[in-house]
Amino acid sequence: MNSNTPATDKFHLSIFFVGAALLVGCTSDHKQTPQQPPLLVKTQAVEHIKYQASNQFIGRIESYDDVMISAQVNGYLHHQHFTDGQLVEKEQLLYEVDDVRYKAAVSAAKANISQAKANLANAEINWKRGTSLLETNAISHAEYDALTAQRLSAKAQLEAANAELQVAEVDLAHTKIKAPFSGRIGRSNVSPGDLVTAGNGALTTLVSLDPIRASFNISEHERLSLGIDKAQHSDKDATSVSLNLGNQTHYDEQGFIDFVGNRIDIQTGTLSLSAQFPNTTHELLPGQFIEVVVTASDAKMTHVVPRRAIQSDLEGEYVLSVNSQKLIERHNVSLGPVVAEGAVILAGLEGHEAIIVSGLQRARPGFTANVIEHSTAAL
Repeated sequence: MNSNTPATDKFHLSIFFVGAALLVGCTSDHKQTPQQPPLLVKTQAVEHIKYQASNQFIGRIESYDDVMISAQVNGYLHHQHFTDGQLVEKEQLLYEVDDVRYKAAVSAAKANISQAKANLANAEINWKRGTSLLETNAISHAEYDALTAQRLSAKAQLEAANAELQVAEVDLAHTKIKAPFSGRIGRSNVSPGDLVTAGNGALTTLVSLDPIRASFNISEHERLSLGIDKAQHSDKDATSVSLNLGNQTHYDEQGFIDFVGNRIDIQTGTLSLSAQFPNTTHELLPGQFIEVVVTASDAKMTHVVPRRAIQSDLEGEYVLSVNSQKLIERHNVSLGPVVAEGAVILAGLEGHEAIIVSGLQRARPGFTANVIEHSTAAL
């Protein structure tokens, strides 16, 4: 009896054809695997330029003089001689306090001086008379000593009266409150008729506006790269300082570093600085945020690469180069600002590298690359 049924024969035949197809397919794939094409790149030499280090810092405008105007005597306020917010000049009269009793105090002090002078004159006469009488033993030494004491007491009373007059005149002068310097006055906190007392709160405030200063902080690395230690009053040209305002405009006037802190803040690792600027138009106001641009005066040779050569990942910015063995190398770099020639490289390159500027999509460190074009100038 034949055990092979038609169904069994069909099954065996199917297995045969499937196996043959797989064998043919594998053979075909093996023959058609394409060879990887060589990695073709274009490179450019690192460019060397003279570069003036420049950094931007967020700063704030501060006034050199910022004071509270207070009363130094007690009394009723008689007059206010300014409009809130106006510009005032040094020694300009701001307020007047009722001066009636202070004038009276001056008059009384002058009268006391007159009386003290009269007492001293009388004491001088008695002392001189006593001196003559003592020579003839007409008076005792005790009586003469009393005359001498009266003379000395009269002198002291005259000195005290003169001092009282000085105090009275100072108090009278303080009834006229004047601006200690030129600047912009604030809003008045009192009105004529108010009772003001010495040292009890500010009547108003006054800030100087010209010149004015921009205060900011820099890191220790920036201090060294910008040559801040040279930027003192004696060397205003050591650095160039300019300002950018909040509306993206550039402030026309140039400034100079007028203060360098004497220590690095251990909490922030920064150094405090300020720069002085002319402010004749009063465009800058205390409390205003600005961008301070500090540029070193000394130009130094530095490396520059095309901007398109800069790559970045989680490790930071880097560039790729092709070495003499045609191997791709990675260089982690510290970037400076972008200039006309390209991106300034502050650290990470020696300067002789052939930087990949085209073909970066497939370029990987350690891969072999064929350089099809090398340029020594900006592309």
